[in-house]
Amino acid sequence: MGRLRWVWVAVLLHAKQLSRSPLEIVISLVDPLVYATLAVYLFRVGGERHSVIEAAVGAGMMAVWASVLFGSGGAVQRQRWQGTLELLMLAPRRPALCFLPITLATAVIGVYGLLATLLWGVVVFGMPLQIANPSAFVVAVLGVVASLGMMGLLLASLFVLLPNANALANTLSYPVWMLSGMLVSLSVLPGWTTPLSDVLPTTWGARAVRQAAEGGPVWPSLGVGVGLGLVCLVAGTVSMTRMERRARAAATLGLA
Repeated sequence: MGRLRWVWVAVLLHAKQLSRSPLEIVISLVDPLVYATLAVYLFRVGGERHSVIEAAVGAGMMAVWASVLFGSGGAVQRQRWQGTLELLMLAPRRPALCFLPITLATAVIGVYGLLATLLWGVVVFGMPLQIANPSAFVVAVLGVVASLGMMGLLLASLFVLLPNANALANTLSYPVWMLSGMLVSLSVLPGWTTPLSDVLPTTWGARAVRQAAEGGPVWPSLGVGVGLGLVCLVAGTVSMTRMERRARAAATLGLA
C-alpha cells in the first residue's frame, strides 16, 4: 500500500508539472480539436453514421497517445536537461518505478484532450452528448490511461539511450494512431497490418472507449488492452534495467 500511495502522489506531482507546460497544452488540447474538426467534415461528406461522436472519441484518443508518446520521451529529456536523470537512476527504488508515475501522468494529461474534443463536438457541431454506457465509458478511459501509461514505460526505457528522444517520438506518432484505428477504420488498411494492430494496447483501448460511447461489448476489448499494457509494464521494467546498465557502462546516461 505504501508503494501504491507513493506512485499516486508522484502521478499527481508530475501531472501538475505537465499541465503547466505550453507544449503539453498544445499537444493535448489544440491538436485534437483540429483533427476532430477535419474528421467531422470528412465523415459527413462520406455519409458515415455516428460521425461526430466517432470523430470526437478518435481525436481524443489521439490526444492521449500523443501525450504519452511525447511525454515519455520528453520526460527523459527533461530529466537530462535538469540534471536529475542520474539522481533517478541512483534512487533506492528501481528505475522503472521512478519513471512509471511520469508515464502515467502523461496519459492523465491526455484525458484533457479527450474531454476537450467531446465538448468541442457539443459546442461547435451540436453533437448530443449521449454516452450509451456512461459508467463503462469512465472505466474504459481509466483503463486506457493505465494501459498507455504502462506502454509509455516501455517507450521511456528505449529513450534512455537516445540523446534526442523526440526524433523517435515523431517517427512513432502517425503510424500507431493509424494502426490503432483511432480515426481510420482498420478494415480499410492492408491485411498485413492486422497483426501489428492486434498487439497495440492503443487499438483495444480506442475500441473499448468507442464501444462505451456508442454502445457495444466494452469489457472484452478493455480486458485485452489492459492485458497488453501489463505485458508492456513487464517488458518495460526489464528493458529499463538493461538500458540503465548499458547507459552507465557507455557513460551516455547524462548526455544531452
